[in-house]
Parts: sequence; C-alpha cells; structure tokens
Amino acid sequence: MAAKLLHNSRSAWCKLTGVAAFKRNFSASPTARGLLKGLHPHLTADLLWVLRAAGHGDTIAIVDANFPAYEVSTCTTSKKRIELVGIDLPTALEAILEVYPMDYFIDEPARHMAPTVGPLPPLGQECIDMSAKIITAAAPGIQITPLERFEYYDKAREAFAVIQCIGERRPYGNFLLTKGVVGPDGNDLMP
Repeated sequence: MAAKLLHNSRSAWCKLTGVAAFKRNFSASPTARGLLKGLHPHLTADLLWVLRAAGHGDTIAIVDANFPAYEVSTCTTSKKRIELVGIDLPTALEAILEVYPMDYFIDEPARHMAPTVGPLPPLGQECIDMSAKIITAAAPGIQITPLERFEYYDKAREAFAVIQCIGERRPYGNFLLTKGVVGPDGNDLMP
C-alpha cells in the first residue's frame, strides 16, 4: 500500500512539475549495475576506501563468515570491518586483486589460516585451493604460505582492516594479503 502511494505521489509530482519520471533497471547483469566504469561490482565504496588507504606493507585480512571479524577489526590500524554479503572468498579475491597490488619484495605476501594440528578439512582445502589459483593468476610468482590458526588471529589484529565474506561458509577460508606498490607502468612493482 505504501509503495503504491509513493509511486502515485511521484507520478503526480512528475505531472505537476513536468519532470519526466524514470526507472532504474536494477535487474540488469551485475557488471551493468556498477556505478563506476571498469570496476568489479563487488568493489563497494567502503572496500575501495580500505584498499586505497592501506599503504605499502600494510596487510588486509580477508576472512570467512565464521571468523570473529568484529572483535579482530577493533584492533586493526583502521578499525574497519567491511562486510561483503553473499560473496565467497574466491569471488572477493578476484574482485580485490583487480586493483590491489601484491608485495613482491617480501617472502610471505599471501598467507592463509591453517589448523593447529592436522590437515585442513576437505571443504577448507577446497576453499584454499580455489583461492590460491586466483591469487597466483593475479600475482604470478607470489608465494602462498599457511599460518597456524592462533598465529593468524594475532597477525589479523595487526592488519590494516578486515574484509569479511559473509557468503563464505567453508572452514579456514581466511587470507592475509600484504599490499605492494603500483609501478610506473600501472602494474605490481617487482624486484
């Protein structure tokens, strides 16, 4: 009822003022829904701010839905926690790595959470394997190393910000990525 009243009042206002009514097509494809050209549609304004504000050598934590992101983010440099609703870790990494330069000057620029004892559970291994393929495609030659669970929590608290993928339900779907430098050619600066 309220929506119909709003629509009717908007139509009446348009007729009264002579302003043409318009409708946005929000059912268009995800890439057509972006408000900026050339940016992945999952790169929200808050996420872009975090990725841009982080400096060379800063680390961002990209975490799964079960990660204690709120508590950990209160300890980070920016105190920011960005939620990516309905997005899994590989999808988030794909979007982020379109604009985020990786640090080729350190030994471990990409680290993932690993169990304290034993191997990753099958779904966790699946998530890490998919994510590793995306990272190595975007940043060839980057080393991806495991980091014990509690050590990961400590390092995440030292990060610049936490990006939580609410759509990622697989265990151990957590990465730390260290920001590099964009070179004069617009690509990741390498030694």
